[in-house]
Amino acid sequence: MSWSSGTLLEGRPAPPGVPPPARSTARSLGELGLVILLVVLAAFATHTTDLLIVIVALIVMIMLHELGHFVTAKWSHMKVTEYFLGFGPRLWSVRKGETEYGIKAIPAGGYVKIVGMSNLEEVDPADEPRTYRQQPFHNRLIVALAGSAMHGVMALLLIWTYFTFAGVPSSSVVQVQALAPLAHGVDPARAAGLRAGDVITSADGRRVTGVNMLANVIGSHPGQLVTLGVQNNGVVRHLTVMPATETTNGKAQGRIGVELAEGNSSIGPVRAAGRSFVALGDTVTASFSALGQIFSPHGLSSYWHDLTNAQAAKASEHSTVRIQSIYGAVRTGVQGAQAGWGGLVAVLVSINVFVGIVNLVPMLPLDGGHVAVAVYERIRSRRGRAYHADVRKLAPVAYAFLLFLGFIVVSALYLDITHPLANPFH
Repeated sequence: MSWSSGTLLEGRPAPPGVPPPARSTARSLGELGLVILLVVLAAFATHTTDLLIVIVALIVMIMLHELGHFVTAKWSHMKVTEYFLGFGPRLWSVRKGETEYGIKAIPAGGYVKIVGMSNLEEVDPADEPRTYRQQPFHNRLIVALAGSAMHGVMALLLIWTYFTFAGVPSSSVVQVQALAPLAHGVDPARAAGLRAGDVITSADGRRVTGVNMLANVIGSHPGQLVTLGVQNNGVVRHLTVMPATETTNGKAQGRIGVELAEGNSSIGPVRAAGRSFVALGDTVTASFSALGQIFSPHGLSSYWHDLTNAQAAKASEHSTVRIQSIYGAVRTGVQGAQAGWGGLVAVLVSINVFVGIVNLVPMLPLDGGHVAVAVYERIRSRRGRAYHADVRKLAPVAYAFLLFLGFIVVSALYLDITHPLANPFH
């Protein structure tokens, strides 16, 4: 995910004086729609809809990141000539006004091409007033920060949507997380009609106020019928279950064979907004902490050990702070989707926050690098004499950083394939 002057990885231009062949916008959109329909049908036919949902979510995330750069650049009166998903040769595109929109062959992110991003780019003198480099400091800063800001907005909206429609975790709501048959195939919960996802609202005529309260009621009724009030998707049922008798330390205890967990309590959209900001802040804090661990001297040493030692790599499968490649992120996203839409939301929020933070690292070609250049130019500028940094002097550092990023990407992919992280939703 990047925005650039588009000097690299571009398709071959038409010869001078020869305009590209005109294409009907309606026909182009029709072709794209047909391809999308075929992909959706293939996903249904191969039972990979969870994978398709995750991939589409990531594509939307990428393009909304670029939309942040695109909209703020247009608002700042900069000239934007391309808005693309992917890099390399064009697969499909359509032109509206001065901007071309489309898809390219290498699905490694997306980009917005803004004219005159640095002092190295040659620009038509007629376009110079609309280049990025000629805009006021605050406009350049807004454009540079817009991508990461979009990730923050996406994460906040995802959290708010989940809290609004699914509620927030509450210790007073008891949910059946899974059925867990007892020894010798004894399964009172299944026999009574309990299902994973059921919320138990009452037991033996009393309102359930927590996991411990329900466990006490069940435990005190071995071999005796207990009536449970159950709710799932708005449907209320009353079930009768007979706890099996298990002896613990010489005392008979009732067991029905379920794993219980805290459920969600509805709070409405207004309260959800406040809780969403708190949850986003917690996620940002946790992400900074994880990044600090990963890229600390000890973290990098451990990462190298994982790469060079099979036993260490095996142990890292249960780590909660290991770097993941896009392959690993998609895999975890699919696992989250299979666990329920709450799991998918949690993965997408984490990805948004992580990408938003990493993009602000003050190194080119990341967004944070453009922020750093803009701030440096602002400091060096004087009234009536704008200073423009020579990005050629930054090239060695930028190339070294790109090599480091390349190593992280390739090595993380290797670990995700050979020693994938354990499913966090089991």
